[in-house]
Amino acid sequence: MNKVIIVGGVAGGATAAARIRRLDETAQIIVFEKSGNVSYANCGIPYYIGGVIEGEGNLILRTPESFRERYRIDVRVKNEVIKIDPGRKTVTVRNLENGMVYSESYDKLLLSPGAKPVRPELPGSDSSRIHTVRTVEDAMRIREIITKQDAKSAAVIGGGFIGLETAENLAKAGIDTTIVVRSNQLFPAMDEDMAHLIHTVFRANGVKLLFCKDTKAFRVTENGIRLVFGENDSLVADMVILAVGVSPDTSLAKDAGLKLGDGGGIEVDEHMQTSSPDIYAVGDAVEIKHLVTGQKTLIALAGPANKEARVAADNICGISSRYIGSAASSVIRLFDRTASMTGISEKTAKAAGIDYEKLVLSPAAHATYYPGAKNMTMKVLYEKGTLRILGCQIIGFEGVDKRIDVIATAMQAGMTITDLAGLDLAYAPPYSSAKDPVNMVGFMAENIENGMVRQFHWEDIPSLQADRDVFLLDTRTPAEYGRGHAASFINIPVDELRGRLNEIPMDKPVYVMCQSGVRSYLACRILAQNGYRCYNFSGGYSFYKAAVLDEQTANRAE
Repeated sequence: MNKVIIVGGVAGGATAAARIRRLDETAQIIVFEKSGNVSYANCGIPYYIGGVIEGEGNLILRTPESFRERYRIDVRVKNEVIKIDPGRKTVTVRNLENGMVYSESYDKLLLSPGAKPVRPELPGSDSSRIHTVRTVEDAMRIREIITKQDAKSAAVIGGGFIGLETAENLAKAGIDTTIVVRSNQLFPAMDEDMAHLIHTVFRANGVKLLFCKDTKAFRVTENGIRLVFGENDSLVADMVILAVGVSPDTSLAKDAGLKLGDGGGIEVDEHMQTSSPDIYAVGDAVEIKHLVTGQKTLIALAGPANKEARVAADNICGISSRYIGSAASSVIRLFDRTASMTGISEKTAKAAGIDYEKLVLSPAAHATYYPGAKNMTMKVLYEKGTLRILGCQIIGFEGVDKRIDVIATAMQAGMTITDLAGLDLAYAPPYSSAKDPVNMVGFMAENIENGMVRQFHWEDIPSLQADRDVFLLDTRTPAEYGRGHAASFINIPVDELRGRLNEIPMDKPVYVMCQSGVRSYLACRILAQNGYRCYNFSGGYSFYKAAVLDEQTANRAE
């Protein structure tokens, strides 16, 4: 009989335990979890805080009792493994309720310790008004403060997944919410231009944003807690949510002599095996292969953790199974919007020295003649030469999750950017267009690669506006142009263009903009076939306004 000990529950440990039992009915399985719950939906915690998920019981996926009844698995909550001895193949455990310390032997050991919320050691950071968002106990404590202690305001420090989801739910619960970040953008995984679209959403929903603010200390006041940024720069709130990130919980592995990777996580092979042959590791604490860069990295997402757990369980039970890696595909709801991404961002591609091309488009989620059609903004990167898809970021309303999943699947299947043009995707007016947004990405890439279209981007506009040797053209209607336009762009509607070519100098390159990039593309085709050298603006004026002009206006106001 194989004796398997699992350290840590939730996505990694609980999934592996159930899989091992399905593969081996005779195995003795013990799960140690230092918190009070072994299998809970930590991704649902922000929604419990905001009252969307009612009752803490809805966060609990399985109890120790249900594990025992269905799987005959011995789950010991509030029992913390404090030492691993790989030589003797034992673990030392402390019962957190009575303090008793005892040992258990193992044949195979699986580590799923997860990650710890980063809690900066600042003056006043031990205040009871400061909270992290990681466990069910954290959620219950914050929810009680909101409902029973009548908290009116909150400062959320951090603009990643947990920070944004928590801020959204606090705001929906009627809490005056401010997000504080050290950088100049929210959602650091995304590029700055796409993040600006997220800024607009939060501002529109009453959430205040404080950028480039480094909290130096916390001071408890009569009215709450003060976040000190500088000598005369501070913010007072009833409570603070710390969501500045997580770090892999590797203390057990390190003390046991297991090899750690360059990023500080536990090093594992494709079988999720550590440097000790009988010890496996999964989840937020391990370094896995990034499918785009090929580098080992930390990816703290539930999807990869579950798949890693399945692979580890297979190998523990003698089935040769391998984990190929992750492109870090993710999706998040932000009020009425959805933001998603897969692969790498433009800033990551630049840092890696990858020669890339980018596409920005704003297609409708479904047929525009069907009621309720709304546009999404897509930013897609691919490698020049190979045409390998590097990454995609999408922000919009309905249909965002569908498109990001198609792109992620295409990436993992090794498809090129132009292969997307031929994908046979489902179509009906309420769900898509005959030319799906994913197909449109492929069409645009084909046009660029065969030389039919040249592009320019928002970051090129300031230098173009200062250049007298170019002609800047806006092909929208006069009404659209009158509601707002980029400085120095001359308005000639596309439908009038053929009759007004004499207004455009032949000896200057023409840079063309429209609302979404479609009419400007048509204008470029007209101009190119009349002997002009033409460039199409990627993303259209709608993207330029949201990513550049609106952000500039908001920053001046703040």
